[in-house]
Amino acid sequence: MEERVFELKAVLLKVLAQPTRLRILECLRGGEKSIHEIVSAIHGEQPNISRHISLMQKNRIVTTRKDGVRVIVEAKDPEIFYILDRLNTILKDQSKEQEKLLSQV
Repeated sequence: MEERVFELKAVLLKVLAQPTRLRILECLRGGEKSIHEIVSAIHGEQPNISRHISLMQKNRIVTTRKDGVRVIVEAKDPEIFYILDRLNTILKDQSKEQEKLLSQV
C-alpha cells in the first residue's frame, strides 16, 4: 500500500479521535440536524460545535447547507457509522476481557 494511503487513513482517524466530534456524528446518525439541534443534543457551545463541524466538513466527513438562517449538517457518507459501530464492538469485547481477568483476581 502506498504511503499516501496510510497518511490519508491517519488523517481521517485523527479527525475522528475527538470526543466532541464523535458526539456530533452520533447525533447525526438519525439524519441531518441543524447546528442548533446538535448544540442542544450534546450540550455544547455553538462556537465550539461549529469549529468541529467545520473541521469535519474540510475532511469530507460531513456536509453542510443553508436553510434560511439555519445551517444543516449531515454525514457525507453513512459508512462512517459502520466505523463507529465497529469501535463500539471492539470496546465491548475489550470490556468483557477485562471483566474476565478481574474476576480471576
